[in-house]
Amino acid sequence: MIIETIDICIKKYYHSRKQTIMIINIIINKGNILKKLPLTLLGTALASNMLLASESAELESLKKEVQELREITQSLIDETSDLKTGFSYTVADKDKTYSGLGAAASKVYYSKSPLSIGGYGEMYFANAVEEDGSAKTTLDIYRFIPYIGYKFSDNIILNTEIEFEHGGAKTGNDGYVILEFMYLDFLINKNFNVRAGNFLVPVGLISERHEPTLFTTVQRPNTAKYLIPTTWNESGIMAYGSITENLTYKLAAVSALQTQTNGDKWLRDGRGGTFKQTDAALAFVGRFDYSGINGLLVGGSLYSAPARNGVDSNLLMAELHFNYQNNGLRAYGTYTKTTRSNAQKIAADAVKSARGGYINLSYDLLALTSSSKSLPVFIQYESINPQEQRADGTSAYFRKTTTMGINYFPHEQVVLKADYAIQDYGNSDSNTASISMGFIF
Repeated sequence: MIIETIDICIKKYYHSRKQTIMIINIIINKGNILKKLPLTLLGTALASNMLLASESAELESLKKEVQELREITQSLIDETSDLKTGFSYTVADKDKTYSGLGAAASKVYYSKSPLSIGGYGEMYFANAVEEDGSAKTTLDIYRFIPYIGYKFSDNIILNTEIEFEHGGAKTGNDGYVILEFMYLDFLINKNFNVRAGNFLVPVGLISERHEPTLFTTVQRPNTAKYLIPTTWNESGIMAYGSITENLTYKLAAVSALQTQTNGDKWLRDGRGGTFKQTDAALAFVGRFDYSGINGLLVGGSLYSAPARNGVDSNLLMAELHFNYQNNGLRAYGTYTKTTRSNAQKIAADAVKSARGGYINLSYDLLALTSSSKSLPVFIQYESINPQEQRADGTSAYFRKTTTMGINYFPHEQVVLKADYAIQDYGNSDSNTASISMGFIF
């Protein structure tokens, strides 16, 4: 009410002074009248004109102050509303990530209120044609993931992820609902922080950053499925922070993979996740990332654990990764190798080693325009062998996949994808056309 009254007074005052200035200017501009004016009257008019100009500048300054007061008032109204409801209106900002997490998973760290809710989702349709001509179509509401976070204080933060996969839980179907992670962060300083609970294991590019807007293909790379069992979450404790401005580290002790004997999923099926575990072994993981070159992130990680409880066998997983972005150009990829010692003590045909990786190149066709949307086209090449060598000397075929496609971002939080994957399994081939939609919030 006070601000509105001030505004009305300013408008009236401003218009009346404006008319006065206009009249004086008319008098001054009329040369024949100016000659007849006494010098004292001319001096008075000039002085009055200067005074009114000064007052006009003061009025403009006052109007600016009133506008600033309005903005401050609106900000206070918004913050008060947040405090009353306990609900965060913070949006997922793709440029705001914390400790290597995706934008939606990072929301709680930037939230204005204690409670934060975010998430992501994706669904797809695929048509796969095998070498013999047989076809299989799949329509899947693949994932819906809510993130729920809470700030106990500025230094103690809870972050959780709940996963609804394949539409949720249903008897006789492979849908399910699980707790993907649940941890507490104790923020001390930029050089040293502690994370405790069940969290994403910091290996590779996709494990911690698995939201659909962060990779171009409809499906996650096979490297991040069979070789680095994404999404990979284990229980334990982790220290993390910055060594220098551009060099970060993560060191963790977590529950170990319970690796299987063989098969393409011998690593993936060993995840403990958030389910109850008995006789869990202890694993160690370390990761370092460097971002000192503009647009480039490069790093690596090392994971070490007992391969199986009760067997004298050790698992060692190493990986290197990079991500480069410059205007519309992006290139990213991962290479990893895993070895298991004394595999023959597990079984005669137990897997001894696995390796593979991928590289993805894309360019945003709208990068050179003024459009706020983006349209990256991409190509990805991947080669993996989850059973590169078995204890009995046999091995599986390398799985080679070339994927081409396009993404469209009508909004930075929404992506529509289409791709075509040409897959060579050594003893068979298949081609798959896919479309999908994904979002973060």
